[in-house]
Amino acid sequence: MLHITLGERRPVDLNEDELGRDHVGYASDMSPDDLYAANRGCWVFGERASEERYALFSYKGIVRMAVAIDTIEPVSSARRSNRSAIVGKVLQDGDRVHDIYVGGPSPITGVRNPVTYVPDPRFDGRVCACGCGEAITRGDWVPGHDQKALHKRIAQIGTVKQFIEWFDANTPQPAEVSR
Repeated sequence: MLHITLGERRPVDLNEDELGRDHVGYASDMSPDDLYAANRGCWVFGERASEERYALFSYKGIVRMAVAIDTIEPVSSARRSNRSAIVGKVLQDGDRVHDIYVGGPSPITGVRNPVTYVPDPRFDGRVCACGCGEAITRGDWVPGHDQKALHKRIAQIGTVKQFIEWFDANTPQPAEVSR
């Protein structure tokens, strides 16, 4: 789960802001939608961000908003590289992540970086894509299970050579590029 620590609401130059915002940060009179629009980006996220499903936004040690992440999109300009924004849905009363976190204490305090990651097995819990049922918190596979899944499917056809022949015969081949 992403966790973003917000500062006080402050103006930004909407002509220079990648998202065209005129302010960022938190103020008590902001609606959840205003808070989302002002603070969904422009953050420097690590690769891990694209695997997260939720984001929490905190101000002064209290979680103020929770968002279900649809995607992380790049918003970098030539002036500021590696910036991204969250695209998602602001969660409301009745959404489990919202009900557990919003209004409660921030799960992370006292850090320098405003972007941190919060492990929470209640929401990070996914299962391995191979079908084994083992819980994972990152990526799609338990380490090594991608190879097990691949070789299980190859074995249904026969040998690796037979699988390649079958695949080539049943898959449209891309057009050759002439040089």
